[in-house]
Amino acid sequence: MIYFDNSATTQALPEVVDTYDKVSKSIWGNPSSLHNFGEQAFNLLEQSRKQIADLLHVHADEIYFTSGGTEGDNWVVKGTAIQKREYGKHLITTAVEHPAIHNSMEQLKQLGYEVTYLPVDDEGRISIDDLKKAIRPDTTLVSIMAVNNEIGTIQPIEEAAELLKKYPKIHFHIDAVQGIGKGIQEKIFNERVDFVTISGHKFHAPRGIGFIYGRRGRRIAQLMNGGGQEKNQRSGTENLPAVAAMAKALRLLLEKEPKANETEHQIKQLISDHISKFDKITIFSKNTDQFAPHILCFAIKGVRGETIVHAFEKYGIYISTTSACSSKKNVASSTLTAMHVPEDVSTSAVRISLGDQNTLDEAKEFIKVFDQLYEEFDKLS
Repeated sequence: MIYFDNSATTQALPEVVDTYDKVSKSIWGNPSSLHNFGEQAFNLLEQSRKQIADLLHVHADEIYFTSGGTEGDNWVVKGTAIQKREYGKHLITTAVEHPAIHNSMEQLKQLGYEVTYLPVDDEGRISIDDLKKAIRPDTTLVSIMAVNNEIGTIQPIEEAAELLKKYPKIHFHIDAVQGIGKGIQEKIFNERVDFVTISGHKFHAPRGIGFIYGRRGRRIAQLMNGGGQEKNQRSGTENLPAVAAMAKALRLLLEKEPKANETEHQIKQLISDHISKFDKITIFSKNTDQFAPHILCFAIKGVRGETIVHAFEKYGIYISTTSACSSKKNVASSTLTAMHVPEDVSTSAVRISLGDQNTLDEAKEFIKVFDQLYEEFDKLS
């Protein structure tokens, strides 16, 4: 099997699963309990929090555990809207965000908030001039993804942060679900960035665990009310085995990051250079430092994306249409639509998303299968 769908999810590493298993069996007390068994659990929870903070060069009290990227995005967007509603009801995001952001914004619109969706260019990137023009006196939040999950565009986070220094009352949120471990942590954890969303299953941690970074002094309303866990900001008994496993997964990810990114870039370059020679291929993900190294999105004219996915699957190669969250809904890529790509092309788009376990030999096997399938598709069309 060749697994090229790492942006959808990654395989939990054996050593990460081992941590999860050990904690589940030996430290299964409730971190909120007063007795010694609860104290052991609490200590491990805080140790994991500190490890994550140290790895990202932030403070431990700025890390809040969640169930993953969707909850984190919902929390920051809606939590900001509620917390700062007396100061304004205008929010800014981009036209190419993950549904967790887009749908949260749409829900807020139904409640009387106003949302500006920044347009993107033909590479899926926003303009800082457009962001500057969109800011109003009643703007309370700017939310921008670090790396686009469909084509891999890196948004101009640092430039946006520089602009937002002039507007210190606006919350600045980064959805970094696709950006963690891709060599841009310094951009993501910029001193002007207030909130960052991370999801563990994107870097070999279990599913159902993640965290947000919330800069000291910035407040958002809590959405999960209950027992007052996570410093009374996110109630619910903490998933300690998954938290500990995620802390280990993050450490392993960042230890391998430089070498893994280099290999991902080489694989992407090899495949991209090869398929670009074919007439019916359109490539949306460029091989520049303005794009993440692990995502390659392309289309085969006249062949629907799901057909391409299933054709590769017969050879044990797993890719996806442009977004795991919409792959079964048979809809055009929201990012490519925002880029004004014609529907007959966008519905033919597929995504290769790489991880630190992929190899150049797998890329060569992919190319061999691609050549065979392209010939078959060409005859059919």
